[in-house]
Amino acid sequence: MRDAHLRADEFLLKGSRRSVLLRAFVLILLIALLDWRIIGDIPLGFLYLLPMWMVGSVLEPWQIAPIAAGCTVLAEFFDDYPWNPSTGISRDVLYFAAFFGVAVFMREVTRKQKADVRHMQELERETEARRDAEEELRVLIESSPAAVLTAESTGTIVMANQAAHRMLNIEQGHLPGKSIYRYFASLQNVLHPEDSHQFFRSVMQAHGCRDDGEAFLADICFSTYRTNAGLRLAAMVLDSSEEFSTHEVASLRQLMLASRIAIGAVSHEIRNICGAIGVVHKNLAGSRLLDGNRDFETLGNLTETLERIATAGLQQTASSASEVDLPALLEELRIAVAPLLEEDSITACWQIDSTLPPVWADRGALMQVFLNLVTNSIRALAGAERRTLFISTARQSGRVLIHFKDSGPGVASPESLFRPFQPGAASSGLGLYLSRALLRSFGGDLRFISEREGAHFVISVTAIERQLF
Repeated sequence: MRDAHLRADEFLLKGSRRSVLLRAFVLILLIALLDWRIIGDIPLGFLYLLPMWMVGSVLEPWQIAPIAAGCTVLAEFFDDYPWNPSTGISRDVLYFAAFFGVAVFMREVTRKQKADVRHMQELERETEARRDAEEELRVLIESSPAAVLTAESTGTIVMANQAAHRMLNIEQGHLPGKSIYRYFASLQNVLHPEDSHQFFRSVMQAHGCRDDGEAFLADICFSTYRTNAGLRLAAMVLDSSEEFSTHEVASLRQLMLASRIAIGAVSHEIRNICGAIGVVHKNLAGSRLLDGNRDFETLGNLTETLERIATAGLQQTASSASEVDLPALLEELRIAVAPLLEEDSITACWQIDSTLPPVWADRGALMQVFLNLVTNSIRALAGAERRTLFISTARQSGRVLIHFKDSGPGVASPESLFRPFQPGAASSGLGLYLSRALLRSFGGDLRFISEREGAHFVISVTAIERQLF
């Protein structure tokens, strides 16, 4: 019966608004004809409820009222009951109310059905979108090179991706159910069930422990959030042990190289002093005034010994130069010095040619020289009214030039800039000396350009031009 009813609904209400109205009017005419042809005490006016039901599915109430009135007139005209004001008016009111009420009821039912259909379609779209988003999120988490874990407030791991299992050296699928504190003890200070209203979003570097007990250095991005099951922790972990080791080795190498250069400078100064003392000792020995004086002879021997020690000073080691992407290195410099410049209210103007060729340099040493020049400019601009630092690049016959120019008070004695242990320097007076020595270790150079105001330094490095065949 339900299937038959649905098929009837589909037939009567199928199609456009115009086709439904056309079928309703045809049905009204057929009912009127049938009511006219049948003579007797059988009223057929109730049959108009069917076309009114159809009309109600496509029309508004103000459009339904005239049709309901028309059906009322037809029902009254073709029935066999005599009409008089006492009974006819009440009967016609009942006819009209029945026809109009059925149509309006059908209109509300149709509108509710359409709203339900739209709601169901929207739910289906949302469900499909949620399913697609969950699938994308699952693929993203599983394919992520970073370890991703979620844990309950007690520290029990709920979810862990493949990278987490590889990082912690444990078989796939065995991490859920274990305590995250066993692998990252520092997270114990993050999850506290009693502080469930306090949420954290932060980054920290901490020690991690693999399943076999091996320790490693980890960068952890974590956040806490609330679910129906309680407080949860989400953590993204990167193994930074190799990066830390590489950075420390590079720093040690740079320190050793700078130390050798500094010792070379000290040895040079000692040799100069010993040479001067030797000349004075030779002159005094030639005058015969101190012949036989044991202290005088001992002083000469000590001077010769000290000069031999300085001459046998450590030789500078070769720099580990390689191909360097200069625009990328300068962009890293911009990021590194931005907080320092902002803190001292210094405006930096960067004019970097992004099409520069690679250069031959020691990347760490070149960055060290950049930082030394920038920090020198920051010190020089401390008391200046206009605080501006210009950093630009240029090409010149197989070389790449990097200009550092500030609006400070300038340099009083340019001729002594690159001398070690120069008087009046901010610290040891080795900064510019070491910078130029580091650059020269891989074929670069550093020079000062005298101008009316400010300090202008130019770094020159060898460009690696690509040959086209």
